Amino acid sequence: MSWNAIIEWSIDEVFTEIAAAGLALHEAYIVYGASRVSCAYCIMSSLDDLRAAASCADNHDVYREMVRLEAASTFAFQGQRWLADVAPALPSADLIAAVARAKAAAVQRQAIEAAIPTHLLYTSGWPTVRPTPEEAELLASVRRRVAEVVDIEIGYTYGDDVLGRYDELLALRPSEASDTSAVFKPAQASFSF
Repeated sequence: MSWNAIIEWSIDEVFTEIAAAGLALHEAYIVYGASRVSCAYCIMSSLDDLRAAASCADNHDVYREMVRLEAASTFAFQGQRWLADVAPALPSADLIAAVARAKAAAVQRQAIEAAIPTHLLYTSGWPTVRPTPEEAELLASVRRRVAEVVDIEIGYTYGDDVLGRYDELLALRPSEASDTSAVFKPAQASFSF
């Protein structure tokens, strides 16, 4: 049994088989010109496929909701690509203004987050090490400043709070995984604690 029986097929072979079976291609291909069919707004989509999705009226409400999430979170849909920029005629003027504020806040947030030491950045199995008291104060400061920039309420805003939360999270890990002598690779900053 194979999970994806046609994984080795070329695109031409797939389209040939669809035609031979008398089936029509999905409308995303034939009406909107998409190169692949997935979620309407997939984080792995190309710019052209995002534009194709945005050209379908059935997707407009979802588009606007996802742009609202960008505006609220200060995180672009795809790394540095903001979904709001894909079809700027669809959101309201107020939403476009909110996205502009979010983009400015994102720049500030990223600059603040850059102060986090590499060994404390999020990585698989996080947290991987307990911060020092000085590092905990730094993390608390970063959290407070980011919260102010993005206008959210947060906890763990003092060094002792951060240390306590790290202790809780590290206690949940298997004992061999909490070895602080290991070398850890940096990853993107996270405030998920």
